[in-house]
Amino acid sequence: MNRRRFLAAAGAASTAGLAGCLDALGFGRQSSAYAPPLVEDRPNAVYYPTHVEGMKSFGMATDGPYTCALTYSYPHRFWLVTGTRTNKVTIRSEDSIHVMPVVWHEETGIVPPAANPSVEFALPDGEESVPSVSPWPMISQPMGVHFGDNVAIPRNGDYTATVTVAFGSSKRTGVLADAPDSAEFEFEFTYLAERVDTIPYRTLDNAGERGAVEPHDMKVPTNQLAPEPDLPGTLLASGTSGDAAVPVVAVDDAARFGGRESDSYLAASPRTPYNRFPLPMASVSARATAGGDVVHDGALTATLDPDLGYHYGAPVSETPDSVTISFDAPPQVARHEGYETAFLDMPSVRTN
Repeated sequence: MNRRRFLAAAGAASTAGLAGCLDALGFGRQSSAYAPPLVEDRPNAVYYPTHVEGMKSFGMATDGPYTCALTYSYPHRFWLVTGTRTNKVTIRSEDSIHVMPVVWHEETGIVPPAANPSVEFALPDGEESVPSVSPWPMISQPMGVHFGDNVAIPRNGDYTATVTVAFGSSKRTGVLADAPDSAEFEFEFTYLAERVDTIPYRTLDNAGERGAVEPHDMKVPTNQLAPEPDLPGTLLASGTSGDAAVPVVAVDDAARFGGRESDSYLAASPRTPYNRFPLPMASVSARATAGGDVVHDGALTATLDPDLGYHYGAPVSETPDSVTISFDAPPQVARHEGYETAFLDMPSVRTN
């Protein structure tokens, strides 16, 4: 079902009566015609959202080793995270699309969380201005890690868009270390509101139950991390925290992470359950011992690696035999529905 069909179903109502009809159906102050009311008593865990939307694209562009797809869907509600608290961003009446630039490193397929992404829209004739947006780094069950925000497009017509991203917030290793720190992408496209109304849309009967929808089958990476058995190195721990899966490994090749040849590399790889998406922008620390001696007691660094993907790690002098991973702050990445109640209260993970 798409939005146009929904409005057609409501369609015998007059314009004056439509708002009342929507309110009667539950599309009131806490929701919109794009988003059904939230499920009551949502679990403090990953759960099936009320609905799933498709997406369309304004095209792709490249800048050096990076590729960007400028995708969009219906306006979304989403949640910002500050510390352990969430703040819901509601859909405004003027919002016309949820714009989602997806940027990835072409060789590795890794999607780097950007420090300061921005999207500037412009009409070639200069008659109207479109406010620029600074999309939030966020995660969703269909798309994984991306940047997104709602935006109001004033009218149908031809537009240009400039997407700028900076990658300075995470350490990078391997081929990623040689990639530029920023990228800029240019798009020219035609916006038609009626195209938005044809985006697929379906509600879920199991909304609120623990679980997650499958990632979209699309032509952009979703940044899924390797399953635990396929992670490089030795698996030291495999626990959960705040419904996140948290495998911890020790890798022999510490030199490429800034350690000595004789060092080991300790890496925690927190990810979403079901879809294995990375959980960026957390503050993670570890206490590790080997033979009773402390080999690390402090912060783990957020790192992008071609093999480990996005993780938190540090070189250690010996492979630990006991590790405690602590989340000093949960992932500050914004969340789409189904993730907003998880990954907030995150207790420590210890080796068995």
